[in-house]
Amino acid sequence: MDAINILGNDIYPTVVFDPENGLFKIAGRSMMDDAEFFYRELLSWMDEYAENPNDIEFTIDMECFNIASSKRLLFLLYKLEEINKANKVSVSVVWCCSENEDDMFEVGQDFAVMVKIPFSFYICAPQEDAVLA
Repeated sequence: MDAINILGNDIYPTVVFDPENGLFKIAGRSMMDDAEFFYRELLSWMDEYAENPNDIEFTIDMECFNIASSKRLLFLLYKLEEINKANKVSVSVVWCCSENEDDMFEVGQDFAVMVKIPFSFYICAPQEDAVLA
């Protein structure tokens, strides 16, 4: 299965889905008008990945996102929950936000209540260009 690597900009997030190592990251901004179109590919990829997953660490390091993107991020988290239940693999979410981003921290806490997978919260350095290594 091929990895997904999307370089973000002011509207779209950077996305790295590395199936071989079970590392998944979404970072930056997600402010597109048609979030369903963007996230549809990611959700389809996750459906395929769910057939033979490795342990997963999913890092979300978002500067901001709109309501439509929030809904799609939640769908990705629900997919992780399904993978965790069906395949007995380890799944965890690392939620990063800047020190002064109380709103983003609260959104992460809300997501953690909605899905039954472990969340870890970290204060991360502000993103300069939304590029992941």
